[in-house]
Amino acid sequence: MKEKKKKRTWLRVIGIVVLFIVLGAGAYAYSIYKSLTNAAETMHHPIDRKMSEKRVEEITLEKQEPFSVLMLGVDEREDDRGRSDSIIVLTINSNQNSVKMLSIPRDTRTEIVGYGKEDKINHAYAFGGIEMAMATVENFLDIPIDYYIQINMEGFKDIVDAVGGITVNNDFDFSYGGVHFPKGEITLNGDKALLFSRMRHEDPRGDAGRQLRQRQIIQAIIKEGASLSSLTNYNQVFNALGNNIKTNLNFNEMVEIQKNYRAAAKKVDQISIEGKGTKIDRIYYLIVPDEEKQRVQDELKGHLEIK
Repeated sequence: MKEKKKKRTWLRVIGIVVLFIVLGAGAYAYSIYKSLTNAAETMHHPIDRKMSEKRVEEITLEKQEPFSVLMLGVDEREDDRGRSDSIIVLTINSNQNSVKMLSIPRDTRTEIVGYGKEDKINHAYAFGGIEMAMATVENFLDIPIDYYIQINMEGFKDIVDAVGGITVNNDFDFSYGGVHFPKGEITLNGDKALLFSRMRHEDPRGDAGRQLRQRQIIQAIIKEGASLSSLTNYNQVFNALGNNIKTNLNFNEMVEIQKNYRAAAKKVDQISIEGKGTKIDRIYYLIVPDEEKQRVQDELKGHLEIK
């Protein structure tokens, strides 16, 4: 049971960001375009959800308006929807050429919108799929959630390997799953990146330390995906993305994001939300104080230019 709970990673959109960057490179034009469109078609999973109530007007990517993405890492199992045990919200602002990346602890207690009770935020996906997860995160942060990207957590290993591995700066020396991760700059393949992102109990920071490592992996994949050398591997990259990612972004929207927001990926600000652990009816929850929630809401609203 513990091992199942540790299967929570990160990775959610990075693959998409890789797509945007590769799109702009232009090499092997037709072959890349064909592989890319096939992958985008496979990944595209529209949802039955109208425009967010927190939006006055639909987002227009052509106008370079700030937008948000909910990234979910899901442990998919046969005959079981699974739970979104990695929850990351990205806000992207082309005017400031920056991205804000927020990890939401999976044990955060909040209202599950459409379910009629408070529970752990990661249960929203299990109860009502991506639509309920989006509505619940939207309510918790009081911002519109415009798009989602869902990643099969086991499959993210293929994405890391497809971009040739990643390099991260590890701030905490530890061993996990039979692998030693020394402090300092380390290079990871897909299997090691999965272990690196799972470890939690050995870290005195607990889930906060694991969230930091997840965000490091995301940024490292963005960096590797931006390298022209990854183009030699584009078929493997696109196959890994198509097999492991679902998103309501369609191909045209991906093109617009690459064209209008590409520079924003160069500046990623990581933010976190703090709370206090407690047990209610013998179940562990993270309780986020109202003032802390307000602080994070204000930062994200400012980045989305919401008045």
